[in-house]
Amino acid sequence: MAQELVFYTNPWSRGGIVHWMLEEIGQPYRMEVLEYGGSMKAPEYLAINPMGKVPAIRHGDTVVTEAAAICAYLAETFPEAGLLPAPEARGDYFRWLFFAAGPLEMAISLKSADITLNAERQMQFGCGSYDTAVETLASAVAGRRYIAGETFTAADVYVGSHIGWGMQFGTLPRRPEFEAYWDGLKGRPAHQRTEEAIARAMPSDAGGLS
Repeated sequence: MAQELVFYTNPWSRGGIVHWMLEEIGQPYRMEVLEYGGSMKAPEYLAINPMGKVPAIRHGDTVVTEAAAICAYLAETFPEAGLLPAPEARGDYFRWLFFAAGPLEMAISLKSADITLNAERQMQFGCGSYDTAVETLASAVAGRRYIAGETFTAADVYVGSHIGWGMQFGTLPRRPEFEAYWDGLKGRPAHQRTEEAIARAMPSDAGGLS
């Protein structure tokens, strides 16, 4: 008997990344939408994620939190979906998946909070400057359809989500490299299904990735 796959999320969260990934793997899952400050902090959910935040998944007895980790777990757990690249492409796969989850997201968050790091602090935080992170990301996707090898992978779900969301909400510039890469991903049926589901769950004046 297949293990139950439960997805904990909120439409105003990074859960959209995992939602897209779940649609790509094509496995049945049950979605539980949690409220900020309410069910997300309830004892039942804190037993799943003591941080009291989403996204998270429970696959049978296995719990995974953090969007990048969930994407990596699902790619490896359901290899028939083809979202884990060939061994020779896994250097780029892991490199850019965790670059986006680490230095890039930290640099974006600091800029959004109007915090500018001097050179010493950039080394201490390990994310460099915002401009360096953006240039690094742009060079990674320039002229490439996919971020790792010749096939679409979980890393494209994660990196693509950050680029699409970032351009829409102004945390990343609308550079030609970003627009070309995102244009090649956003029309995927799994992504479109995710966008439709998020739109239904949001107020009429809110938007998702586009």
